[in-house]
Amino acid sequence: MPNAIVTGAARGIGLATTKLFLAEGRRVAMIDSDADELARAAGALENVLPIVCDVSDEAQVAAMAGQVAKDFGSVDALVNNAGVADFRPMDQTDLQVWRRVMATNLDGVFLTSQMVIPHMTAGRGAIVNIASISGLRASTLRVAYGTSKAAVIHLTRQQAAELGERGIRANCVAPGPVDTKLALAVHSPEIRAAYHDAIPLNRYGKEDEIAQVIVFLCSEKAGYVTGQTIAADGGFDATGVGLPALRQT
Repeated sequence: MPNAIVTGAARGIGLATTKLFLAEGRRVAMIDSDADELARAAGALENVLPIVCDVSDEAQVAAMAGQVAKDFGSVDALVNNAGVADFRPMDQTDLQVWRRVMATNLDGVFLTSQMVIPHMTAGRGAIVNIASISGLRASTLRVAYGTSKAAVIHLTRQQAAELGERGIRANCVAPGPVDTKLALAVHSPEIRAAYHDAIPLNRYGKEDEIAQVIVFLCSEKAGYVTGQTIAADGGFDATGVGLPALRQT
């Protein structure tokens, strides 16, 4: 039975990805720092290995990778989805905030990949790192978040370049606005309307739609795809700074 690791698996895109992996017959190590939420999510599923782990902590990541290797034997797919968001003006982003965002969003991807790669199945392993549309196009209030996600995109290319001869592929998914519980809680009706106007598909994405792209990139169907960044964003990045008012109706 093929095996996968998903970080940030207790909710949102990570949980949706876990469920799709399970549906195609994989066992999944569900990794999250929120012990209570992870227990609730994993308790309703079979063929999962829940592990509480802060991906920014090297010792915890090493212990997690060792436990997965002991229980699963090998890993076929790694999805680095764990991340934190912080949106504030640049002049209010102090070094502590910057380091906290980088520690999870960038260091976490680096650490988890480094610890898991030795356990990946020779010749057919796949890594998918989750960035953001904020790593592809700049926006206000995202100096730390956007920069961390841009770094993840380049880290993915580095992984693809170095791991290709070992048969390990590395790709990146950059979601646009997605209907998660967090987005529903913090995006006002005005913000949602503005996003709808700026996105060609005129709506937010769904967690399952992002998960489908992730699972595809981990599959043999994407066997010749590596070093790529897929913007699952409803066309948001493709439109650049185009004004919705200039669209033809």
